[in-house]
Amino acid sequence: MKKFVLYITILLFIVTVITACKRDFLNTKPLDRVSSADAWKDGPLAEAFVTGIYAGLGQGGFDEQMLASLSDEAVFTHPGRGINVVTEGTLNPSNVGWVNVNYRWGKDGGNNDMYSKIRATNLAIENLRTATFENVDGLKDRLKGEAHFLRAFFYHQLVRYYGAVPIVSRSYGLGEDYSIARNTWDECVTFILKDCDTAVNLLKGKDGKLPAGRANELAALSLKSRMLLYAASDLHDIPTAKAKSTVINAYTKPELIGYVSGDRIARWTAAKNAAKDILDKAASRGYKMNLAAPVSAAEGKKNYVSLSMGGGSKSSEADKSAETEIFFGRYWTLAKEEGGMQVGLYNGPNGYHNWAGNAPIQQLVDDYEMMDGSKFDWNNPTHKASPYVNRDPRLYASILFDGADWKPRSIVSGNVDPANQIQTGRYDMGGTSLTSGLDTRASSIENWNGSWTGYYMRKFIDPDPAVADNYVRQTIPWPFFRYTEIAFNYIEACIELGEDIEARNWLNKIRFRAGMPAVTESGAALKTRYRNERRVELAYEDHRYHDARRWMIAPTTLGRKLVYMDIVATLKPGATAPSPYKRDETKYNYVYTPTEVNSLENRKWDDKMYFRPIPLDEMNTNLKLFQNPGY
Repeated sequence: MKKFVLYITILLFIVTVITACKRDFLNTKPLDRVSSADAWKDGPLAEAFVTGIYAGLGQGGFDEQMLASLSDEAVFTHPGRGINVVTEGTLNPSNVGWVNVNYRWGKDGGNNDMYSKIRATNLAIENLRTATFENVDGLKDRLKGEAHFLRAFFYHQLVRYYGAVPIVSRSYGLGEDYSIARNTWDECVTFILKDCDTAVNLLKGKDGKLPAGRANELAALSLKSRMLLYAASDLHDIPTAKAKSTVINAYTKPELIGYVSGDRIARWTAAKNAAKDILDKAASRGYKMNLAAPVSAAEGKKNYVSLSMGGGSKSSEADKSAETEIFFGRYWTLAKEEGGMQVGLYNGPNGYHNWAGNAPIQQLVDDYEMMDGSKFDWNNPTHKASPYVNRDPRLYASILFDGADWKPRSIVSGNVDPANQIQTGRYDMGGTSLTSGLDTRASSIENWNGSWTGYYMRKFIDPDPAVADNYVRQTIPWPFFRYTEIAFNYIEACIELGEDIEARNWLNKIRFRAGMPAVTESGAALKTRYRNERRVELAYEDHRYHDARRWMIAPTTLGRKLVYMDIVATLKPGATAPSPYKRDETKYNYVYTPTEVNSLENRKWDDKMYFRPIPLDEMNTNLKLFQNPGY
């Protein structure tokens, strides 16, 4: 009997253990994920959630297709990517063409659209209010500040493409009515500025303690400066915009795209003060902005290369200390092998086995001044005979042209060009026909990835000769905000307020660093010089497309037909062609012919293009939305 009781006891114990094990097994939390509740009980987990929101920044501006190709900076070499839908003015709600996926509205961008990232910022802001982890070293405040900055940044991307959008400041739950009307332009700007101010207060004093690439006080101040500048511009002052555009004049809801009333002087003053606050606060961050006279041409080129590299190059051409210029950037880790590290592959010459993507057009090249500050002019025989001589040093740091020195070609293409020079012309080699250069679309190395325009992008491509762009990734950061942009914001506001002396003073700081002489103009002439200076200094930095629209000069800039460069070199009498070819003005006569070509893109401007259309799927899903003008 005792044995029987013992057996029963053991059996009950085993059953109890097994039952408990099964119950525990069923209640076990997944090992590959964290519940939303647990994420806000633990500092590192909360930080990981906020870190994930930075995915909304994408590759910065370093996508294969760049915003430059929607502007009069560049043309995208490879057809069929939806860019011509925008540049030729055929975009509509059913076919919105191409735009960087991380700047898209709603379903148009899938999981990477701005509103999905805005929802993530709302979740972070809501949960950080009640988070129970300890606020060690102010972690909770920092994460709140980052979330507010990111939300403001995503909204600013939306409004500068679409005008006013629906403000969603909380996370929606299942089963709610998601229909929401667009707020006014004024409300959107106010909301973005408030988020910036909140971020500034929460991130104050933390700039030097954060890893590169995370939001900081200067980033939030810079976003505020940019938003105030845009808000004061012609496109968003409805009386001005109506006078310049019949499409906007006919729009029945102008409050969605600008200010229908108010003090424009006050708006310019706010933009000026916001920019000056940053310039004073971060004076030590401006790279060589304290010069009293122009540097040499060679030093001007090096200064600009240094700025473009952002501290990410080992080349002797670049000064690493220029990295202080960037307030907020997209940085890279070699181990992750991200697309933004392949700028050289995407844009470099096909004669180096690269893809020639966003090729500079002649209009951009022409806007680089002569070294004496005069305009380049094709009607000037000296300029026409040697168009790449004695130009603004930033041209040589930004654009690769026929005869420009570049990396050792032998690293990737064999010993076919010991001179290591760009070849985008056709050359007389003593035969019956001209020979196409190694970097043309008829190249003997690659004949499908060549530039149509005769030019290649150089800016942002690491000049380190050890970096073979077709297989070595680079670590050049993308500058979302840098000191010089803020200086330009200040200059523009000063000009609009009639403060020409102050504007010239700051404009010349930028020019002296580049090796260019001082400007002396006032009034409208000074505004013209400023706009050109901003164009060449900030080339390929995602500004020109927006600047031309907010200034409302797009019909005469973005709407221009494409102009390429045709180069023919013929041997002088008695000269013998070098083998292999090398640029030699003692042996060749070079003829440069700017040529309008519309076969790749037949560009035109329609005033509806001042704003992007809201995608049809969004309009059908949310019946409270109102479409943009002209669509």
